Formats: sequence, C-alpha cells, structure tokens
Amino acid sequence: MRVVCKKVRRYARGMSDARSALKGIAWQAMRDRGFDPDYSKDAIAQVNHTDESAAQPPASARRDLRNLIWCSIDNDESRDLDQLTGADARPGGTGVLVAIADVDALVPRDSPVDRHAATNTTSVYTAAEVFSMLPEHLSTDLTSLAQDVDRTAIVLDMTITPDGEIEAGDVYLALVRNKAKLAYPSVGAWLEGDAAAPEALAAVAGLADNLRLQSAAAEALKTSRHRRGALTLETTEGRPVFSGEEVVDIALQHRTRASELIEDFMIAANTTVAKFLEHHRFYSVRRIVRIPERWPRIVELAAEAGTQLPATPDHRALEEWLVAQRAKDPARFPEVSLAIVKLLGRGEYVVEPPDDPVPDHFGLAVDDYTHSTAPNRRFADLVTQRLVKAALDGRPSPYSVDELSAIATRCSEREDAANRVERQVRKAAAAMLLAPRRGQLFDGVVTGASNKGTWVKIHHPLAEGRLQRGTEGLQVGDRVRVRLVHTDPPKGFIDFERV
Repeated sequence: MRVVCKKVRRYARGMSDARSALKGIAWQAMRDRGFDPDYSKDAIAQVNHTDESAAQPPASARRDLRNLIWCSIDNDESRDLDQLTGADARPGGTGVLVAIADVDALVPRDSPVDRHAATNTTSVYTAAEVFSMLPEHLSTDLTSLAQDVDRTAIVLDMTITPDGEIEAGDVYLALVRNKAKLAYPSVGAWLEGDAAAPEALAAVAGLADNLRLQSAAAEALKTSRHRRGALTLETTEGRPVFSGEEVVDIALQHRTRASELIEDFMIAANTTVAKFLEHHRFYSVRRIVRIPERWPRIVELAAEAGTQLPATPDHRALEEWLVAQRAKDPARFPEVSLAIVKLLGRGEYVVEPPDDPVPDHFGLAVDDYTHSTAPNRRFADLVTQRLVKAALDGRPSPYSVDELSAIATRCSEREDAANRVERQVRKAAAAMLLAPRRGQLFDGVVTGASNKGTWVKIHHPLAEGRLQRGTEGLQVGDRVRVRLVHTDPPKGFIDFERV
C-alpha cells in the first residue's frame, strides 16, 4: 500500500504519469471501500493446483452441443467470457440458447477462492485496472468460455414466440465450444448495416445467418417487454482515453444493437432461471428495483415537458412518456434518461421464497428475475448456479435461507461500493483532464440533489462534479450553466459553481 500512496502523491506534486497515478488511486479506493484487491496465499495455491479435467461431470450427466454455432459477444478487451449464445428455427418460434460457464465446477463452495469471492462479491472495473472477483487464471482461462476450447456449461434453452414471449424454457448441463469471440462495436455496426462483417464472424460458416436469427428474436423479446411497461432508457457513460500514459479525452460509450441483443437474451435467461428454481421450490436470490419513492419528482419532470403522469407509480405510463420524449428530442433524451435512472433508485438483491413473491423489477417490468449469467464476475450469479445444479441433481439447496439472506445483503452493499470505486476513478481521470480548464463554462444537468450535496454532469468532456455554489432550488433533471472552480485528481473531486 505504501507504493500505491506514493504514486498518488507523485501526481499531486505535478508528475505526469496519469495511468500509474490512476492505478494508485484505484487501489486506495478499493481498500477505502472495504474491498480486498489481493488474493490470499491459499487462494493462489488453490488456483495453481486446479485440475480442469477433474471437475468435468460424466458424459451421462450432460449433452454434447459442441456442433452448434456458439459465439460470444462482449467488450473488445474482455477475456472473462461468461456466456455464449446461439439460435435455431423451431415450430412456432425461435430457439434461443444461452450457455453459462460452469464456474462452480472449479470453485467449490467455501474454498479459499470462494471465500475471496464472497468477500468482494463482484469484479470491479476501473479505468486504470480490473479487480477480478476470481483470479485471472480462472476467470480468463479455465472458467472462461474462450474460443475454440471445449467447456462444460449450464444451458438455458428457450423457445421465443414471434410476439416475444418465452413459450418454454429448459435448463441442463452441456459440453459447448465457442466458435467465434466477437465484440459489441464491430458486430453492432454489422447488424445495423454500417460495416462489413468482422473477420471472426465471416470465418465461421452459418454464423451470420445465426446472428440475424438471434437479433430478430432479441428484438421480439424487447418489444414484448416494453409492451408490458419496461422502461426505454438511454444513459451515457464516459471512458477515459489514453495516449501513452496521459488522459486525453473522456469518450462516450455507445450502445449498439449487439449489446442490446446480449442484454435482451440475458434478461430472458435470468427470468428462465428464476422460474426454474421456483418450479423446484427453491428459495432464490432475486434482483429487484422497487417502486420508486421519488415518483413525485418524476411526475414533476413529465409535467415540465407537458405530460401528466399518474400520482401513483405506473411503469406503463412512464414508458409511454419516455418513448414520446425520445421521439420529440433525441439529443436531450440521455439527460432525461439519466434523471429517471437516478430517481428510480438502485437495484438490490433479496431472497424470494417459492410461494411468496417479492416485489418485481420496476425498470424491466418482470416479476421473476435473478442474476445467473455472469458467475465469473458476480458472486450472486455463482450462488444461483449452485442452486440450479442442486435442483438438476435432485439435491436439497446448498444454502439455508439465512445464508441466502446474508449473501443478498452483502451483494447489494458491495455492488454499491464497487460503483463508488469505479465512479471515483472515472472522476479522477476526468479531474486530470479538466485541471487546465479551471474558470471555463460548461452546460450540464443536475444528477443528484439532496442534503448531501448537488451534483452536475457536463457533456464535453463527459464528467460529473459537485456544485459548490448556486444550489438553491435545483432538482434532479434541471439544466444548468456552471463554471469549473477546482479539481483534485487524487480525491476525484471536480467542483463547479452555478453561473
């Protein structure tokens, strides 16, 4: 830790190694927020002695689906591949298959690696460094669904009707093989007709047609969800851009049709797993977004735009207004979306008994939803995977209700802490970039307003800071003109005053 702090102090004294300084800030932020960025000696020893073949289930307990046209779609730099997707034509609809890496096979419960995962509960993705929940030799190799490697996976096999309903869902173990490692930007541009097929896609016979089939099924799933009241939201996130070791920009991360495809399939998969566990009468960890307590402010925002929403929370009415706003002013819609996201509040994990439904997910308009599709990155998904495998084997739940409740609470708390670490490092990078621009004016939108302070997000460059003066009367969603008055990169502070 002494080295980390030294890197931070060096930047504070004016040294220009921004990337190294950000790594120091990230490590300090991890420790400040209660994370353990280091693996124990026992965890490292466990990984070093892991025998991949020893964890393979017998052939009789799994299907062989290596002949299917599986592919992964993730970020360009991702190597911790949790899921593969595929599709086929079926009577009455489209078969959608999602294969989830069998992480539990190599990370036994209460092993040293599992204890580390239970402590942090999530991978933390900062602009400077990724702090993986599992050691990289596992998450990016042995438990990753890497291209051209045979892997055991839990397959969620769904039939999607033309109107986007999940007609049937099956869950089973299978042997799979990733035919192509693809990335969101290039596949998205191809699906949208703006670019030729990426080389990895074109190299696999039949993959282009398979992805078009997947895209059509995903679009049907999305349309069905929004018909039920799922919210149309378009938020923007900035990502530091480096030239050598210096931060030169905060680039806007764009959603593509490929990222939406994966999102649509993961929602369907998580719904299928939740119903599977309920059918087997297992208590399970669910993911919810409660009915928003700050609904009156949402009503005010809609009224300012000329629409009257009901006095009580109604996701269908909110969705209709959001769709109208996007059509009316697409350039400003990300601002509106960000305000709504802030006012909806955070998601959380809760335990659901099989006969006593918990509140649904307000933003997705679904009432059966868990997290199961990213066991390399989230502990809640690894726990859910163990529940699924127990149900498949006819065994009782490996966790008591009290254990699941404690896990749900811990995962919710750690997710919030991880978001704070990631946000602090992003703000540190933005503060480095903005430091020479003190005194300049920016247009922004209020993203937070409470007794803890008022925050404003500016657009060029994309950054968020605290409003030190001129906060009177401001609420989330208000547009403001601000002046940059102070930056402190090691602390991630960006301070504005209202003009």
